[in-house]
Amino acid sequence: MSAVREQLPEGRYGRSADERADRKLRITGAVLGVLFLGMMGWFGWHYVVDNKISAEMIKFDVVSADEVQVHLEIRKDEGVKGVCTLRSRSEDGTEVARKDVRIDDAAGRVDRVFSLRTTARATSAELLGCTAR
Repeated sequence: MSAVREQLPEGRYGRSADERADRKLRITGAVLGVLFLGMMGWFGWHYVVDNKISAEMIKFDVVSADEVQVHLEIRKDEGVKGVCTLRSRSEDGTEVARKDVRIDDAAGRVDRVFSLRTTARATSAELLGCTAR
């Protein structure tokens, strides 16, 4: 009995449509991958270069029913001035205080405590962000 062949002889009729589609898909994926990596690098570079001031909230203290103290550590280029926005919330999540604090010190590292007057008893405080002026 003779065996029945299910495939065409190799190399006789050129590439199959599947091989061409696979190659196009690989090229498209490689191009998109390179573009994505380039975009991520560009965003990262601009974030690092354009960010002239950054801060970290070390701790906060609820001093009374109408005051919260926030301890910030600010890192910036020497001579750069900026503004940091602080916010405090009550137990139910309502915003009870918001304050923009000016950072005018010439030093590159600043450690300061800021007071926020609240409209109700606060349970948390947070640093929303800092921008250079």
